[in-house]
This record gives sequence, C-alpha cells and structure tokens, in this order.
Amino acid sequence: MASFECPIPISDYDRITLAHGGGGRLTHRLITKLFLPLFSNEYLQRLHDGAVIPSDGRMAVSTDSFVVSPYFFPGGNIGDLAVNGTVNDLAMCGAEPKYLTLSLILEEGLLLKDLWEILATVKRRADEAGVLIITGDTKVVERGKGDGIFINTTGIGSVAEGVHVGPERIRPGDLIILSGPIAEHGIAIMSVREGLEFETPLRSDTMNLWPLVKAMLDVSREDVHALRDATRGGVASALNEMARSSGLGMVIYEERIPLKEEVRGACEILGLDPLYVANEGRFLAFVSPDRAEELLQAVRAIPGGEEARIVGEVVEEHPGTVVLRTAFGGSRVVDMLSGEQLPRIC
Repeated sequence: MASFECPIPISDYDRITLAHGGGGRLTHRLITKLFLPLFSNEYLQRLHDGAVIPSDGRMAVSTDSFVVSPYFFPGGNIGDLAVNGTVNDLAMCGAEPKYLTLSLILEEGLLLKDLWEILATVKRRADEAGVLIITGDTKVVERGKGDGIFINTTGIGSVAEGVHVGPERIRPGDLIILSGPIAEHGIAIMSVREGLEFETPLRSDTMNLWPLVKAMLDVSREDVHALRDATRGGVASALNEMARSSGLGMVIYEERIPLKEEVRGACEILGLDPLYVANEGRFLAFVSPDRAEELLQAVRAIPGGEEARIVGEVVEEHPGTVVLRTAFGGSRVVDMLSGEQLPRIC
C-alpha cells in the first residue's frame, strides 16, 4: 500500500510551475516522485504512451472529463469524481471495472499539497474499486487558463457472459429502481459556491456504484434490462433519455422518490427542482416486474443502497415522455432540462 505522505519536497516547489509540464527535469520529477510511486503497477512502470492489457471476452470502454468547481467540496474532491464517475459509467454498461487512465491538466500556481491530496484520493478510490491506473498524461497551462486542475479518465471493464443492458431491452411493465436519495451532490456543490450554511451539513453522494449493480446481476442477469446513472440533469434527464431511446413512456410517483428533508429544504430555498439536480452516486435500473422486489433487496443489502426504492414503471402510453404522479393525485410531464441548471458539478 502506498504511503499517503507527499514525497516531493514542497520546500523546493510548493506550486505547479509551467516547467512541470515542459517535458524536462521537473516533469520527470513529477512523474517519478509523485505519480509513479503512488500508482505503480506492471503497466504504468513501463512509462510508455499507452498500455497493452489482456482481454478475454467482451470489454466496455468509457471516457470522461472532470472540471468541477470548486475541486474540494463537502464529501469529496475532484479525485473522487474522476474514479467513481468513470467506474460508474462502466457499471452502467454492466461491466466490472478493471483499468483506468489518468490525464491531468494543471494550472500554474496549483499548490502541490492540493495536488497530492487529490492524487491520494484517486489512489484510495481506485484501490477500493479494484482498478489499476495503467497510463496517463500531464499538461500544465498558464496561470488563469485552467482553474486549478482538470482531470480526464478512460475506463475499461469486462462484461460477463449473459449480461446485456441497454435501452433497447426496456419493456412495457418494467419497474424502475432508484438506488438512493437524490440531489445531494448538486446541492453540496451549490452550498459551497454560494456560501450557504445549513443546520445539517450537506455532503456529496459520490460513490462507486459497481457493488450495487453486481448485487443485482448476481441475482439475475436476464432481468436487469437497462441502467443509467443520474448525473448531470438529475433523475429527470436520465429518465427522459431512456424514454426517448426506448420509445416507451415512463411513470414515476412523487411520494416514492427518496429525498432527504435537508436537501428538500435547500432546493426550496434555492428554487431548484430536485429531480433535475445532479447526483454522482445514484442510478436507475429498469428491471423485470417478476424479479423487481428481489433485485431491490439485493441493492438494499449493499452499503450505499439501503434507501433504494421502486419509484415507477414503464408504460406503452405517451411514448418518449416521462409523467410524474404527484402526492396530491395529479400528474405533470417531466421534460428534459432546457438549459444548464448548475454548471461544472463534475
């Protein structure tokens, strides 16, 4: 296990300089003294431009970039999002995460202690997810051009025999499982940006979703039809994307949607609809009605999935449209978000 004490003497350079991205001695030092000891493995030690990995069966690949502002927030930092977000994209393909690439764009003036804390977080989350960082890249831009740090990752995972998930497999009558309370990540970011303080501290929900997905697939690979994480645009956008892709209608029930009271109150103060607020550790599963309760209990048995609920169903009526049944017995259409409700949340 790597030590989480920064190995570069901060007394020499306490901030990133342009020379750290110039390909010379400082670049070499950054790689060999900071990155390599932390993420060392047989692939990365070669210090090649890429990595050749073993492949047996179907593989899933996903890439993502992270520009969250601020890069430290309640419940995590950009390093949490970089690993968890990429791992979750693979999980939504039904793939077990195996490998990650890690590319960094650093701004001149970034504190090395902040970079180290972010990298240590990446290491912890990668270890928890069982993935290796197998290659990467670092660039440095002038002060004022990069907002501290941006991260790009690519994830590679393996898809087991019999696992086929996608919107084309959604059927009328499927039930919709939501893995936990919504809107926590977006509200946590907003509270920091706006300097808001609440009686109960709000924290990001960022987490690795693969254990929850695996629990369902272990129960029945055939009965898990589609998966979608509810990130930018929240649950509403994720449902609309799946409704349009499948050509079917979706009905969700307001009283079934898990939402913490402090988050509900924050949304009311800020004038936000929690259905559209971003999540970084929540997903929707479209499953066969015959096995839905069993699959739900499998999710609830995993840490982070205890508050999962069946929140809706798939219907043939109003194809491509999501309808919310309100707690007062009415109905309203839940449309796609027309603009950016909260930019740079991941």
